[in-house]
Amino acid sequence: MFVSLATQRFTMASTGMAMPLDELIEADGDEGKAYIDDFLPGFMEDSYVDGKIYSIPFQRSTMVLYYNKDAFKEVGLDPEAPPTTWEELAEYGQKLTDDGRYGVGIALNSGSAQWAFTGFCLQNSTDGQNLMSEDGKSVYFNTPENVEALQFWLDLQNEYKCMAEGIVQWTDLPTQFLAGEVAMIYHTTGNMANIHDNADFDFGTAFLPAHKRIGAPTGGGNFYISSNISEDRVQAAWKFIKFATSTDRAAQWSLDTGYVATRQSCFDTDLIKDYYAEVPQAAVAYEQLPYAKPELTTYNAAEIWRVLNDNIQAAVVGDMSAQEALDAAQEQAEEVLSEYQ
Repeated sequence: MFVSLATQRFTMASTGMAMPLDELIEADGDEGKAYIDDFLPGFMEDSYVDGKIYSIPFQRSTMVLYYNKDAFKEVGLDPEAPPTTWEELAEYGQKLTDDGRYGVGIALNSGSAQWAFTGFCLQNSTDGQNLMSEDGKSVYFNTPENVEALQFWLDLQNEYKCMAEGIVQWTDLPTQFLAGEVAMIYHTTGNMANIHDNADFDFGTAFLPAHKRIGAPTGGGNFYISSNISEDRVQAAWKFIKFATSTDRAAQWSLDTGYVATRQSCFDTDLIKDYYAEVPQAAVAYEQLPYAKPELTTYNAAEIWRVLNDNIQAAVVGDMSAQEALDAAQEQAEEVLSEYQ
C-alpha cells in the first residue's frame, strides 16, 4: 500500500499500479458502505475512475489565504476583513507592499502552479467548469476566463507590483510569511500547524478571494493498494487503511498537521470541536470545502502538469503572453491525451 496524490488516480488505474477497492468495501457489507459514505463528498469525488473506487482520502486539504493581521493594522486595513475579491486582493496587496515586504505570495513553481491555477480557474469560471473534464481525458486551459486568470497573476507582479517577480517557490512561502516578508500567501491548510506554532504575529485565514464565484482547489494524498500482491497483504493493507482513516485517527491527524479531517464523523468529536475553538483559523478549509473542486487531474497527470506549469512559467518570465502560453499548453496537452480518447 502507498500514499500518492489523489490527482494520480487515472494514472494508477490505467497503468494497473493500484487495484480497485470496491470488492473489499463490499465484503465489509453495511459497515463498508457506512465507512465510504462518511467521507466528505468534496474529497471522495476524486477517488473514482470509471465508477470504481481506487483510493481512500487521507491527508487532504484545500488552499486557503493566510494573512498577517499585524501588517493589516500597520497599513490601516481591518485585520478582521481579509480580501474577498480579486480586486480587493490587488488593492490590499499594494497597500501592504513596501521596501521589505510584498503584499501577495502565490507559488508559481513547477508542481505547484497547477494547484493554485485550478483555484483561479474555478473563481473565474462562468459555469463552474474546472480545468479538465471529469473523465480526465480533456483539458480546457485556454478559455478566455483562464487566460484572464493567468493575466491577473502577471498583473500582480508587473502592474500592481505587490508580488515578487519571477517564479515564486511553494516551499519558500511559509518561511517568507513567518519572517514578515510577505503579508498574504495562498497555501495549503496542511501548513496550519507550522504557521500556528511559529508565527510571532497575529494571523488569520480566509476563503480564497473570489471573482465570478467562490472557488478553491482540493489537493493532497490518498491511500492506494498495489496491484498483484498476495491476498493476505491485500487484507493487511485494507485493515491498516481503515485504521489510519478511522474517525479518531483522522481527527488526530488533522490536529497534528492542519490537514482537513476527511470524515464527517470527525466533526462530531471533542478533538475537532476543541481544536477549532482553540485554533479557529483551522476551520476555514473545512468551511470552504463545499466551494472546492479537485485540482488538475487527468490521465498521465505528471506530463499534463509539466505542460501547464512550463507554459505558465514562460508567461511569468515574459517569454510568452498569457494567451500564447495557454494556447501552447492546450495544444501540447491535447497531444498527450490523444491516446486516451
